[in-house]
Amino acid sequence: MSHRITLIPGDGTGPEIVAATCRAIEATGVEIEWDRREIGLPAIARYGTPFPPEAIESIRTNKVGLKGPLTTELGKGFRSVNVALRREFDLYANLRPAKTYPGVRAPMGNVDLVVVRENIEDLYAGIEFDLGTPELATVRAVIEQAGNTKIREDAAISIKTISEMGSRRIVKFAFEYARANGRKKVTAVHKANVMKFTDGLFLRVAGEVARDYPDIEFEDRIVDNMCMQLVQKPELYDVLVLPNLYGDIVSDLVAGLVGGLGVAPGANIGANGVAVFEAIHGSAPKYAGQNKVNPMALMLAGTLMLRHIGERAAGDRLERAIAAVVAVGKDVTYDLKPNRDDPTAVGTREFADAVITQLAAVHA
Repeated sequence: MSHRITLIPGDGTGPEIVAATCRAIEATGVEIEWDRREIGLPAIARYGTPFPPEAIESIRTNKVGLKGPLTTELGKGFRSVNVALRREFDLYANLRPAKTYPGVRAPMGNVDLVVVRENIEDLYAGIEFDLGTPELATVRAVIEQAGNTKIREDAAISIKTISEMGSRRIVKFAFEYARANGRKKVTAVHKANVMKFTDGLFLRVAGEVARDYPDIEFEDRIVDNMCMQLVQKPELYDVLVLPNLYGDIVSDLVAGLVGGLGVAPGANIGANGVAVFEAIHGSAPKYAGQNKVNPMALMLAGTLMLRHIGERAAGDRLERAIAAVVAVGKDVTYDLKPNRDDPTAVGTREFADAVITQLAAVHA
């Protein structure tokens, strides 16, 4: 069976790691028809818009996309392309596994966690009011009157929204993922002791959903305590489900426990059947075109994608091949060497070659 998948090369080092990942996925033997499209900065340069209609329609039609990193300029320009994609397709669940692989230098041993992050709501919804705008003055006045409080006139405002619907579906996603993947426990992470109405709503709904899954243990943790516990005893945790902002921060913390963003895959999954898979690191434009960067994170995202489209065995084989190459430590990029200046470090293409060779050896 052939699968048609939208391929978004991204910018910076994106095209290089996407090319390496596509080769590795194809080497599993799964038939893929790549539908190559541009969004973000490359699309602006070519079409004058970050979201060409053809690219959006490709994702809508194919339902599955593999995406390279996309640059968002800090504090200026268009809003994050990644955030806009999530909104366009209601990709409400951000799945970020973090696993220790032998051969990867990591501060903690034997970590195997999954972060499930709500992807649409919370402070990342982008409801903001800037200084000097009439909208800010209006919102400030309403909040001061309704909340019986005073807000400084030199303060910008962001609105945090957490809905019952959004909370229910992300917690349900976490439990369904746990059940489908043999996970034993889901931990809801929040700050309900302070934000009693927004985070309090998230926690209450999580407890309600948990009652429908008596086969899976449920607990909750306050987010700051959760961060401390992850650093001290990550082995106590399994699947974490969090609102958007906490999920973004904690998923990077968890990635750090297993070696950094270079080994951290991500998936964005929506209720409408659309799913986009990615590495969660940035585009690293200073390394573009140098055949230097590590494609492991996007390759691991490829394993998630293969499992998502029903090719679980191929996804498992690809993950084992990547793990075997990294464990040997010979044909790996500079960041995976004990000494980052090691002259034996290979490039992006050569890392892919080693994974493909390993896959061939498994098939032989």
